Amino acid sequence: MTSARPYPAAALFGRLLDHANRHDPYPYFAELTREPIWQLDAHTWLVSGHCEISALLRDPRLSAQDAAPADGPSGPLGSDGRPFRGPFLLLDPPHHDALRAQTVHQFTPRILGMRPRIEAMVAGLLDQHGGSGPGEIDVVASLAYPLPVAVICALLGVPPEEEPVFHSFAGRLTRALDPVETLSKQEIAELEVTRADWLAYLLPMIEERRAAPATDLISGLLTDGDPATRMVDVELAATLGLLLIAGHETTVNLIANGTLALLRNPDVLARLRADPGLAPAVVEEVLRFDPPVQMNGRHTTADIRVAGQVVPAGDRVTLMLAAGNRDPRRFAAPDRFWPERTGNAHLAFGGGVHYCLGAALARMEGQAALTAIATRLSIPRPVADPPPYRPNMLLRGPEELRVAHDGITPTG
Repeated sequence: MTSARPYPAAALFGRLLDHANRHDPYPYFAELTREPIWQLDAHTWLVSGHCEISALLRDPRLSAQDAAPADGPSGPLGSDGRPFRGPFLLLDPPHHDALRAQTVHQFTPRILGMRPRIEAMVAGLLDQHGGSGPGEIDVVASLAYPLPVAVICALLGVPPEEEPVFHSFAGRLTRALDPVETLSKQEIAELEVTRADWLAYLLPMIEERRAAPATDLISGLLTDGDPATRMVDVELAATLGLLLIAGHETTVNLIANGTLALLRNPDVLARLRADPGLAPAVVEEVLRFDPPVQMNGRHTTADIRVAGQVVPAGDRVTLMLAAGNRDPRRFAAPDRFWPERTGNAHLAFGGGVHYCLGAALARMEGQAALTAIATRLSIPRPVADPPPYRPNMLLRGPEELRVAHDGITPTG
């Protein structure tokens, strides 16, 4: 009787899944970067090398789409006449390209002039906690969470009083992106309820905009291009859910992770305070050093050779973005938080046809928030380090980040 083949990466991956290690997974990512590719089990692979991940993100033989339609042949049909299979993040070309092009066409023009509005939102949120004396602020609850949901609601034409509803849906829907190994049966069942609730909430809003289009993103998507290829309602609801998750939860983590990095690196905090023009470089380094999205999953549609290993068709491939971002073969001193580094080709926004649609918006929000933290909070320091982290492993970030300060400078 032969013994089962050992898979050394399984223990490492198990430690990454363990919530006890959520506050600092990077020692385990560092172990994974010792090799560019690992076999996790008989049909699953982990890719941790920066070069290999970059290539695979652009390889059409790596599919983001489920092997079978989620709803079966009797489920709702998409705009291509085939069974609906989820938002375009989980689709392959050509249908992915058609849905993404429609979204980009309506989304990009609406965000180009948003920087002043975002900066005003940040200022208003901090003003609620202003004062000349010492105090404490939870950066997650008071800034990182409300900012992106306010921005998304503004894009969608959702009134401010509805923001708490979107906030709730963002947290509930996000768990759907986590590895199934981290979800209990109850959580899986709850996700199905959440998806149904999302449709029940959004479809009447879609019908209202169809009857009376306005200038918001929902109205734009309902009236975009050729009616024959326009998104059907279930695709539009899924796309808006994707924008909510990707545009909200990732930005929450970008701001929280970035604030924590600044607090742990007071020299960088001081440089940003003295020169707010450093903000773009700081945000890019946060995206490399502690990315909001730690990994993503694909499967192969053909045999692919990766760093000398042949990954067979039909196998699962997990791209370890956070490991690639600290690959010493690509980045000098990868564990150093160093905004002035050159050639910061991080993987935080993915690549290829699935490159993050909201990258420009996330950068605006991150730059505005971190600049305000650096310039308006006097002597900020963490109340608890490490802070508590949320259960989500794929979209990793603090559950709260309490920061003590000696005062918040008023605007103006």
